[in-house]
Amino acid sequence: MTTEEQRTEGPAKPQPSVYEQLLAYGRERGYKLDWLRPAVMPSRDLTVDLEHGGLLLQDADFGPFAEAPEWSDNMTGRPRGAASRANTPRVGNYALRTKADIWLKNAAQLYEEAVQRQWSSAVDIPWETLEELPDEIERAECQLATFLTEVEFVAGDVPGKWISETTPDYYEPRMFLISQVMDEARHLDVFRKRTLANGGGLMLQTPAGVAGGEIDRARDFTEMSARLHISGEGVVLSLFRMGERMSYNDAEKAIYRLAASDESRHVAFGVMHLQYVAQTDPERREEIHSYLDEIEVGMAAGIGVQNPAARGFAASEALRVLLGGGADPASIAEGERIALAVRQRQVKEYVQRVKVAGLGERFENGRAHPNLMEYVRG
Repeated sequence: MTTEEQRTEGPAKPQPSVYEQLLAYGRERGYKLDWLRPAVMPSRDLTVDLEHGGLLLQDADFGPFAEAPEWSDNMTGRPRGAASRANTPRVGNYALRTKADIWLKNAAQLYEEAVQRQWSSAVDIPWETLEELPDEIERAECQLATFLTEVEFVAGDVPGKWISETTPDYYEPRMFLISQVMDEARHLDVFRKRTLANGGGLMLQTPAGVAGGEIDRARDFTEMSARLHISGEGVVLSLFRMGERMSYNDAEKAIYRLAASDESRHVAFGVMHLQYVAQTDPERREEIHSYLDEIEVGMAAGIGVQNPAARGFAASEALRVLLGGGADPASIAEGERIALAVRQRQVKEYVQRVKVAGLGERFENGRAHPNLMEYVRG
């Protein structure tokens, strides 16, 4: 064909793409090949800030991949945003399939923080700073560490049960819970090491039911989170923040400092989850208040480190010795005074967490447990 003929007939028609040819081939034979169509994704500029954590989950997720549904029928393990296949078998019978069951606004950020702040009890604790301690101090250290070993086992075991119950469409809180299990495993091992590293050993077991039976029997995730993250881990966090006061070497100071950093994330998870439920599902507010009613009864009568001011229990007696610096009457009296201050701090921090969660009216309308409110007014 000459150039003159090309001008007369106009420009040549573009050839169909391979995809269009496949579609035409399928239509002629009665096939539907629309599933081959590539997803249309919006263009975006992805900025990776290596100085502030690199590529984070919340930065990578966008468009349909970032949209968590209010309700999920995903029972196949399909990653959120992936195309489904009709013949995929079920791999889970997920109980948590509505957003209010488990959601919070900052789960991805908390997960990323957990990943970046992992530490090792083997190399990040200066074990070489352990020195021989007076017998009563070493016994108290080992008794408290024995109690905390039990506590951390519960704190890892209970969330673990809910991981496989959560649909992959809510992967952010699910991944955070996995990081929490790792955190609690590390706490369990570091407190066990402390009981053994300085010539002491594991001491007396906590009385039955003290170390988390009510948490373990929680009927749904929100109840579990209120009991574990808001109350259980909250009061332990307050204690860890006093670690400097009851430590006798740099190893113990590092243990409490690093464990407190982890616990603060777990508590934040619970606060933000309760806040989300209270805001998006107000019909559940009374239900949540009923959990808090039961929690506060336990806190008021709490023993061990749940109530450092309690008497007659091995863990709280050990606290008195450590806080006071000895087992003589004057040291015990000083330990009791400091334990009361720890108790007051625990209660005030609990009240603040509940207020941030959006349920603070219980402290204004007289619903909160009166024994706890005495510490707030004190």
